[in-house]
Amino acid sequence: MTTPVSLGLLWGAATHQGARRRLNEDSFLARGSVFFVADGMGGHEAGEVASAAAVEALAPLGRSDVVGVDEVRCRVRAAHDAVRAIDTAPGRGAGTTLSGVALTDQGGEPYWLVVNVGDSRTYRVADGALEQVSVDHSEVQELVDAGRITAEQALTHPRRHVVTRALGAPDDPEPDFWFLPVHAGDRMLVCSDGLTAELPDRRVAELLMVEPDPQTAAERLVGEALAAGGRDNITVIVVDATGLTDALERTAPRDGRPDHDDDEDTVPRRSPWKGALT
Repeated sequence: MTTPVSLGLLWGAATHQGARRRLNEDSFLARGSVFFVADGMGGHEAGEVASAAAVEALAPLGRSDVVGVDEVRCRVRAAHDAVRAIDTAPGRGAGTTLSGVALTDQGGEPYWLVVNVGDSRTYRVADGALEQVSVDHSEVQELVDAGRITAEQALTHPRRHVVTRALGAPDDPEPDFWFLPVHAGDRMLVCSDGLTAELPDRRVAELLMVEPDPQTAAERLVGEALAAGGRDNITVIVVDATGLTDALERTAPRDGRPDHDDDEDTVPRRSPWKGALT
């Protein structure tokens, strides 16, 4: 598989444990052409370990400028198995959401491959508009889809943090995959729900469109989410497709599990880990 000519990737990432948390159970991977955010659940020594295990399983994808679809599927499965294998205290379990984007190709043309399990999110900014690509795997999203509540009501619904799919769950999750053609000027956003719970999409779009540097954009998004309350861990990756280089721009490896206890945590809908906090 060859690297698309005249395409470069620039990216920035920022993370924070939030204003109310003692630990950050988010982890992220930003390496080569692979960008993922994992939001752990299960509490201390479970959630943070789960998200880190998922990122570690995905890390080999970052060795290539362009990744194969089958390789991504295999690595997501390996991440699920790694999280499921975590040894936790009786009655507790480990799990993590996963959302992100990788550069692949279809017929020799560059494509974004977006992957999602849970309620972390991946967005795209194109033609001056912010589009949510991923679809939340959550109880409130099911209620919205069924017409029982509005999207606005979902923001404050008491079950808004309950996810219906997660890596490490007793039932094997079915990740969602989307292919989007890559265009110079595309900007991708990958984030945990600590961002979207605090900032409306309108404000997220404004910041992404006025701040040209992806690192500064990521830091500003995290900063505003903190200022708005910062009730959960917050992680943001901003990725830009540019036409400035003849090959994918390589950056230093950068993946992280940075350094809690409240009702803003993501929790799984059923099972051995029901009610566990992230």
